[in-house]
Amino acid sequence: MTDLRVLHRRALQVTVDVVNQVSADQLGLATPCAEWDLGQLLAHMTGQNHGFAAAARGETSDEGVFAPRPVGADPAGLHKASADDLAAAFAEDGMLERELWLVEIRPEPLFAAPIAISFHLVDCVAHGWDVAESIGVPVGFDEEVLTAALAIARRVPDGPNREQPGASFRPGVKTDEGASVFDEILGLLGRSADWRQ
Repeated sequence: MTDLRVLHRRALQVTVDVVNQVSADQLGLATPCAEWDLGQLLAHMTGQNHGFAAAARGETSDEGVFAPRPVGADPAGLHKASADDLAAAFAEDGMLERELWLVEIRPEPLFAAPIAISFHLVDCVAHGWDVAESIGVPVGFDEEVLTAALAIARRVPDGPNREQPGASFRPGVKTDEGASVFDEILGLLGRSADWRQ
């Protein structure tokens, strides 16, 4: 079985490749995340990357490490720097034996590292698609990444909590029989191809 960190790194790189196509004049575009324009989405993604990196290195008290980080005139560069920070943190020796403080999900108890990594892998897939949809470019995660993401997405609780402001995911969207693995993941996470309607 492939190390989850390897799959996460591949998912993260696809997301970086998509964000690298964003220019500063596109930050006001709408996204599938109805509460956020593209600049706000990228600020969230960049903050989460740094936050997960800090948690991986032992942060257990400063909630500010997860705060959105505006990307201003350099969306690609600032997002990539945050992704590099996260990739380095997840690659550290002994990482898989650590427990992470993910206060925005649950203040306590801490999460085992593989579970925390799985959360961020799903975020990469969802938000990579969000950004690609916003700017009208394709996004392609490999089959192994999508298989892992589907298994994780199936375990994400659905229900009223997804209706709350700031919820990570919207309520699940039913997909047609025979839908692709990617479409099923997006549906489970509350995404729909007709989000602009």
